[in-house]
Amino acid sequence: MDNSEICWMSVVKMADAVKTRKLSPVEVMDAILYRIEELNPKVNAYCTLVAESARQQAIEAEAAVMRGEKLGPLHGVPVSIKDLIFTKDIRTTGGSKIYENFIPQQSAIVVERIKAAGGIIIGKTNTAELGWAAITNNPLFGATRNPWNLELSPGGSSGGAAASVALGMGSLAIGSDGGGSIRIPSSFCGVFGFKPSFGRVPQYPGFPGWETLSHIGPITRTVKDAALAMEVIAGRDDRDRFSLPDTGLRYLPFPGGDLKGLRIAWSQDLGQAIADPKVLKITEAAVDAWATLGSTVEAASPEVSSPEKAYSSYVSVRLGAALQDKMEEWGDRIDPGLVRFIERNKNKSAIEYAKDSFELSEYWDGILPFFDKYDLLLTPTVAVPPFELDSYGPREIAGSRVSPLSWMAFTYPFNITGQPAASVPCGWTDDGLPIGLQIVGKRFDDVTVLRAAAAFEQALPWAGRRPTLV
Repeated sequence: MDNSEICWMSVVKMADAVKTRKLSPVEVMDAILYRIEELNPKVNAYCTLVAESARQQAIEAEAAVMRGEKLGPLHGVPVSIKDLIFTKDIRTTGGSKIYENFIPQQSAIVVERIKAAGGIIIGKTNTAELGWAAITNNPLFGATRNPWNLELSPGGSSGGAAASVALGMGSLAIGSDGGGSIRIPSSFCGVFGFKPSFGRVPQYPGFPGWETLSHIGPITRTVKDAALAMEVIAGRDDRDRFSLPDTGLRYLPFPGGDLKGLRIAWSQDLGQAIADPKVLKITEAAVDAWATLGSTVEAASPEVSSPEKAYSSYVSVRLGAALQDKMEEWGDRIDPGLVRFIERNKNKSAIEYAKDSFELSEYWDGILPFFDKYDLLLTPTVAVPPFELDSYGPREIAGSRVSPLSWMAFTYPFNITGQPAASVPCGWTDDGLPIGLQIVGKRFDDVTVLRAAAAFEQALPWAGRRPTLV
């Protein structure tokens, strides 16, 4: 089996090939590391690579196979971890010069579970500094580039993760999502990204600031691969007081049959957003395909106003509090955009912060009745196609001047509500840029989101389309 074939294997097939001795973990690791060596200098997806350690673990994994030991579901599979997620004995910087030499002495729960399942950590993927923006650029490692056009952004803040998967530099990447940071880069890079229900994947330990909004989840090329990852990483852990109780939930195998009986809504604007006509053309055509899945789709939007002001202020204050004792020493070495974002709300009173929190809670009150009626909501993942590399996002959409977060107006609301949501590739623009369709599920109904995504993938497969860079 040649290197290219190995690099494009799904996680499910790779793990099976290792278990059945059709492929050795050493062959897999050598192929992936060679691909990273070849392509990463062009895109800057990985910021820290632990090749020597990964190769040694692959040798040990191969020995375990040959001894006939019981193997975990990810045995011998290379896995990348976003640089915001703590990994024991591996530099974890959050893309910040403050933490340039920080090496955690404890892994995050998600990393512990991946390693216990036999996965091999190959390195850390690039992010916005401390995850503050939905792009992937920071003062420590610079920008990650979009695999489909190197002059454009891959989105963020899990842009390194999504770019690595899109280019075959690993079939499974673990990202985090506090406002779209899994779904946005998955849309921009033409891969599958899943944000589980809040608390479904425990988060501990980690950098402070995002505890009430962030979700950890997988980025893969296929839905089944993400479901396999969820089998490993989901489940209660009381070190994270927000983690959900175990209910025997299983993500594989997918239930058979079509999507008959599901009530599905399609919203092109979420009641208040503006989307680029190119995005709407592609996503609306994709929505038409849902009729072939046995489901009925209605045009409908929740009756809610934009929570942008409260969300932005809430995040700004929390990040400001996390960095308060570091600003005097490190302020001139922090991303200037992050500094401005924090300073905008640094004088907010506790009462004002509490009011923002109340407003975010009230947003759920507006969303809940909508999901009493519908099982799933479809929207564009991002309001615009991938944009310029040095941009924080467009301030004009479809000829209208818009607010700073308008281009990501479809994603961050579902961090506020904590609902499960995924981005599936649904088409490409005339100039070859991927566009994503977002699938949002009812509270805690992760399985239906994955099931629907898998049915859509079967109807309109995407994994065979690859960036010209490879």
